[in-house]
Amino acid sequence: MTGTERHDTALEWTDTVVAGPGGAMTDEVGVITGELTLRTVAGADGKIRFEIQYLDADEWYTLTGSPLPHGDAHALHLAALAAVRAGGGAEAPSI
Repeated sequence: MTGTERHDTALEWTDTVVAGPGGAMTDEVGVITGELTLRTVAGADGKIRFEIQYLDADEWYTLTGSPLPHGDAHALHLAALAAVRAGGGAEAPSI
């Protein structure tokens, strides 16, 4: 799944990704692994938020290091995808 959506107050990218060894680190539950969905939201407030969930789950978690205060949201989404694919307790990319 790959997508970009524009809402009244935000721009959003969503992709399915398989986490590498060591998974992705979340604020709420620690490391998650396996098939995941990463959603990056560039809010009207300028902050970029990274949310992640197990594929087709109901609960979304905050990727550790999120939100970022600013940046190129699409480039940061791609960097976050690469980080999750690499694993190692991946966190939100730095700017």
